Amino acid sequence: MKSAARKVFQHGLRLLLVIVATLLVAILTFNLSLGDKQIDQAIPHTYAVHNPQFRRTMGVILGPDFIGGNNVEALINGREAFPAMLDAIRAARQSITLETYIFHSGAVAREFGAALIERAHAGVSVNILVDWLGNQLDDDLVEQMEKSGVQVRRYHAPRWYSLAKMNNRTHRKLLIVDGKVGFTGGVDLADKWRGNAQDPSHWRDTHFRITGPVVAQLQAAFVDNWLQATGGILHGMRYFPDLDPVGPLSAQVFTSAPGGGSESMQLMYLLSISAAERSIRLSAAYFVPDEAAVAALADAAQRGVRVQIIVPGEHIDWDFVRRASRHRWGELLRAGVEIYEYQPTMYHVKMLIVDAVWVSVGSSNFDQRSIAINDEANLNVYDEGFSRSQIAVFNQDLARARQVTLQDWNARSWHDRMLDACASLFGPQL
Repeated sequence: MKSAARKVFQHGLRLLLVIVATLLVAILTFNLSLGDKQIDQAIPHTYAVHNPQFRRTMGVILGPDFIGGNNVEALINGREAFPAMLDAIRAARQSITLETYIFHSGAVAREFGAALIERAHAGVSVNILVDWLGNQLDDDLVEQMEKSGVQVRRYHAPRWYSLAKMNNRTHRKLLIVDGKVGFTGGVDLADKWRGNAQDPSHWRDTHFRITGPVVAQLQAAFVDNWLQATGGILHGMRYFPDLDPVGPLSAQVFTSAPGGGSESMQLMYLLSISAAERSIRLSAAYFVPDEAAVAALADAAQRGVRVQIIVPGEHIDWDFVRRASRHRWGELLRAGVEIYEYQPTMYHVKMLIVDAVWVSVGSSNFDQRSIAINDEANLNVYDEGFSRSQIAVFNQDLARARQVTLQDWNARSWHDRMLDACASLFGPQL
């Protein structure tokens, strides 16, 4: 009897282990394949960026439509971005909504934490959404904020009922104050964004201060993820006040997320590239293009468009990403695409400028993770004056970058070629 019972127990244990292993494999497989169907066919050059059809298409496909009357101010590096954000927070009277991927303990966290706590004590509604994976705040600071009335939520923190979503991160970088002033761009809340990119410990990045009717679209992007994370809805005049025109710019904010329009980011990039006739300037903190993007960029260069791409050089936080990126440069370089590696420090800028009239900025990287897996939000601006101002900044960065030629790429050692190829196999997750 004991022998039979032991066999039954052993059989049951093996069955349980098989079930657990199968469940873990299923969760891992689902997470690694997270995302909607992506575009795998070429988009032909049908109309130019300057053609009204381009803006009409972007408004209809990406949504919401473009809205006029806005002003957008570029903030270069943390030296300009953090004071502007803190000034807006300290002036808040109704609401503060903040969503960010990285919020790390340090001087920046303490300064922002103190400002948010003070406003919460003053009766301002303060709602913070941080990514569970990117968040590294001290528990003491979180406790102080929550005791003051700040609502702090972690996006997709692991729960037994949500393990299938643990690879889906919010990468959005949004700050909206009183529903009237918004910020987005590449800057997260950590000390490495402080200063003015003066050394390898301080990153090069650009953020943007936004006013005008398009701020409501920025707020809607936050509210969407707040609802996903908490089940609660933020609405009313406190968050969505009447917004009068304040400037000359026409703009839109659009979002992407798995299961809810993840193809929007890919569409934006591919449609923009296919509509280019003169120039494409791309600042890409993490540049790991898929086959469709490589083909689109190469085709643009071959039809006479000058394509310039700035990526990080040796100062990069994920060398694995740099290797995966470099493996894919051959076809681009042969087509005439110009690739430059920024030299002084980590280059974290995320910007696309097409034909000196179309500019897209925000949280998205030019990689498959941003396109298919992360939650992202971008601001698109259709304006020649704003475009020219961003081209000037792009050219300043270009002057501090080293061009990589086809000869350089071909001269890589066999060791580097092998490591680059291996890293590229993980491209869909980078």
